[in-house]
Amino acid sequence: MSAPDLSSKPATEATAAANAALASLPFLHGDDADRERATRGRVAPAPRQVLHDGGWPTWNLDAYAFLDGTAPPEVNPSLWRQAQLNNEAGLFEIAPGFHQVRGLDLANMTVIEGTEGRIVIDPLTSVETARAALALVDEHLGARPVTAVIYTHSHVDHFAGVRGVIDEADVVGGTVRVIAPAGFLEAAVSENVVAGNVMTRRGSYMYGALLPSGPQGHVDAGLGKGVPALGTQGLIAPTEEVADTHTELVVDGVRIVFQVTPNTEAPSEMNFHFPDHRVLCMAENCTCTLHNLYTPRGAQVRDALGWSKYLQEAIDLYADETDVCFASHHWPRWGRDDIVTHLAQQRDTYRFIHDQTLRLANHGLTSTEIAEELRLPPELEATAASRGYYGTVNHNAKAVYQRYLGWFDGNPAHLHPHPPAAAGARYVEYMGGADAVLAKARDSFAEGDYRWVAEVVSHVVFADPGNEAARSLEADALEQLGYQAESGPWRDFYLTGAQELRHGHPELGISSTAAPDTVAAMTTEMLLDYLGVRIDGHAAAARTLTIDLTATDRGERWRVGIERGALHAIRLDGDPEGLPEAHVALAADHAPLAQLLFAVDPVAELAALLDAGSVRVDGDRAALDAFLATLDAFTLMFPIVTP
Repeated sequence: MSAPDLSSKPATEATAAANAALASLPFLHGDDADRERATRGRVAPAPRQVLHDGGWPTWNLDAYAFLDGTAPPEVNPSLWRQAQLNNEAGLFEIAPGFHQVRGLDLANMTVIEGTEGRIVIDPLTSVETARAALALVDEHLGARPVTAVIYTHSHVDHFAGVRGVIDEADVVGGTVRVIAPAGFLEAAVSENVVAGNVMTRRGSYMYGALLPSGPQGHVDAGLGKGVPALGTQGLIAPTEEVADTHTELVVDGVRIVFQVTPNTEAPSEMNFHFPDHRVLCMAENCTCTLHNLYTPRGAQVRDALGWSKYLQEAIDLYADETDVCFASHHWPRWGRDDIVTHLAQQRDTYRFIHDQTLRLANHGLTSTEIAEELRLPPELEATAASRGYYGTVNHNAKAVYQRYLGWFDGNPAHLHPHPPAAAGARYVEYMGGADAVLAKARDSFAEGDYRWVAEVVSHVVFADPGNEAARSLEADALEQLGYQAESGPWRDFYLTGAQELRHGHPELGISSTAAPDTVAAMTTEMLLDYLGVRIDGHAAAARTLTIDLTATDRGERWRVGIERGALHAIRLDGDPEGLPEAHVALAADHAPLAQLLFAVDPVAELAALLDAGSVRVDGDRAALDAFLATLDAFTLMFPIVTP
């Protein structure tokens, strides 16, 4: 079977005009300050490709060579500029003893010279890109051991490449420290396991992972180029957690003072200051874009008000003692005035969105009405670092509304709507049938009203996913919306949706998206939380089961109950009196226990583990098998733009 033709259509006149209208943005005309920042201190260029052991390029900067020219009509010129700046890849000195590798991953890896070796901050998304980044450092600065790793926060692009820079045996042996903010492991597991399947699928839209790179495809993620392709991900659990602001640690002879900032860009995050070097790390709390208060891949809504206050706190704590400020993405700032201006503009951006959303909500506007009305004030709109290359004012306003008021806008007509397929059928019937809808939608397309075309024609697609004319027209509308988007994730969402409407979604089998290292780092309680998510509640509600679970290598005993289709669990200390006998007892080390709970077919997996002597079962084996048979399995590539 031949590969599908993924060629795209050109920009329409309406899209070309919309993009041309942005030419008045001041930073698109001779403002080279960001270019100077993005290239300052370059020691060496980055390798053009990073290969996986399997032979494919995990990272390919050559795919972005098209960005050397001027913006074509298929790309928002503001996003094009950001993409060009994110193309400035290599090893950079940002201060004496402080270097960054940029452009080899979505995030930056920062290395600091210590007394005995190097401290690595944020070891990227994949083992391959992290290993290549460290090799670049060693090649140009001389090889030294890594003595510590610091995770700034709990997102995968800041920890999953850790095995590319350190060996877990050295961590276990106490020669390498791994430092993270309090709550790091819980937050990482929440995003990458409990909701990992749906977030990974939506992430394939957000980061353009399924799109070809090019002027009509993936251009940039706004926060960085993109994510490594099919890279190896891992996790080494922290050996130390920082819980309090003002905590001071000396790490390989380097003094570091921490500012803990939970529920800002991540549930678990921290900034930190190097007082002896007058250098400040702002993690991902102050980058060169408006960030997400709600990320379109899906996550907990972030606290815009708290975020703004933490930025002010950083100014108060560190501004007078800082000459260089860097972050986990983009390029640094040098000099107190530039640093404070940048921090203050970001502070005011998040505070403005927060306060004005609630002001308008208190006037009775709904989230979509607020998002349509809200604009940043002129100074912030003209500031590149407040532009919506990653987050947008539109969906961030909706996030603030959701955080305070939830999904419901108060209109009872929206309290219990039909789901998309059922609603689509009714809309199409009311509008005179699919042919009538498409005829009117084609007129709207000719007028350049692509938002309306996408909204209306989506009803036809959900009413009849086999209607190729509807799929084609919606794809055409989404494509033009993608070409106009300033936000990298919006562009990739639109273009991926168009691609899947034209060619269908990828067909992959049932799989777990949890990396083995993440599973190994999970606590027993986290495993049980994931088990609860896998239970088909109605299938399990037919019977009650109690399990005495022993995690033998961790010295833990748990009483697990499944009643009325829901799981509950308590940890047992000693031998509690009065506890009724369990239906079945299951004992295993953590690894085979996780293997069982993540298995596609847990009944067959249990039989295999019993045969191998990896688990022990006492009591009602049949009842345990019957329960395991109720566990659901997830398919990663579920449809999004079709039912």
